[in-house]
Amino acid sequence: MSESLSVGVLGYRFMGRAHANALARLPMFFPEAPAVERSVLIGRDEEAVAEATDQLGFSEYSTDWEDVVGDVDVFYNLGPNNVHADPSIAALEAGTSVFCEKPLAHTLEDAERMRDAARDSDATAGIAFNYRFIPAIRYAKELIDSGELGEIHHVRGTYLQDWLVDPEAPWSWRNDEEVAGSGALGDLGAHTIDLARFLVGDRAGEIDRLSGHLKTFVDERPVPGGDEASLESGGGESTETREVTVDDAYTAQASFEEGAIATFEASRFANGRKNDHSIEIEGSKGSLKFSLERLNELEVLREGSRGYETVLVTDPDDPYIDHWWPPGHVIGWEHTFVHENYEFLSAVAEGEEHTPSFEDGYRVQELLDAIERSDSEGEWVDV
Repeated sequence: MSESLSVGVLGYRFMGRAHANALARLPMFFPEAPAVERSVLIGRDEEAVAEATDQLGFSEYSTDWEDVVGDVDVFYNLGPNNVHADPSIAALEAGTSVFCEKPLAHTLEDAERMRDAARDSDATAGIAFNYRFIPAIRYAKELIDSGELGEIHHVRGTYLQDWLVDPEAPWSWRNDEEVAGSGALGDLGAHTIDLARFLVGDRAGEIDRLSGHLKTFVDERPVPGGDEASLESGGGESTETREVTVDDAYTAQASFEEGAIATFEASRFANGRKNDHSIEIEGSKGSLKFSLERLNELEVLREGSRGYETVLVTDPDDPYIDHWWPPGHVIGWEHTFVHENYEFLSAVAEGEEHTPSFEDGYRVQELLDAIERSDSEGEWVDV
């Protein structure tokens, strides 16, 4: 491996920008991070990817991932869910480390293939559950692991957005089961379920039983006019409608191996909610509450206290904060990507495994699949 890690990135829109920004920030704020070269940006639309290459600071572009995966040190797969499997597996088989967007795949079968490829490869594989790297979430895990909350009784996770409330909101690949696999369940629920596993798994065990319900509120949506790039980004004028084949919202009940119970919910129809990812955990000695819309804060109820205390998690001894600003000078959503890129690329440079891994992604995919089966069969499902 060269002194700096050459990185190829598939995808240049929302997640492509988020990760390109993180890669650019690393040497400024995490000087101990491995040196990185933004080498190749990959996309099918040559004109659009060429423009994005200049904007995002990459050296060159390609319109075919097959030309790239064996020639870089690290491959970022940030494409739609149905293109996660083949490029990632090809990269791992070529000995290239892989960082993949969530959910791991659009089907459980493809997720299993990806997990197995990661097991068989000496390269490092990681999945993009960036909310694990919020300082307040890291602080919450410290409290839980230390026993401060006692025995875990309740886990309550929601992820609420409202960008599809308008029935005239345009159709995109996220509304297509063949591409996305599922809707709010995989897009948002994957994050919540992973966060629950991360926070309480060491004390409550794995989720072993669940019941799920999925709902689609709008059955078809207008298709944007213009080219494929316009279609994917949701731009252009509506000329026709296309069927929505995924869920707009889901709910689930679950139980953990050690007896804790959980409820999960996600919706892209939660009017007035922009990006509210919340988790509450209640134990025999204390409780905590977190919302992504106030990501620098953690509400904590300690044993013997009469109420919750709001803790501003911005002190230098809080996770990652010593790399940023003085206490009280808050960080934001984009910083979670800097943190996860730092951890993943450090693991790549050291030849170590990264957490969350493809195994973690597969475990979450199993639960997403079980929720869909429960909805289809109308009964509880053992996992």
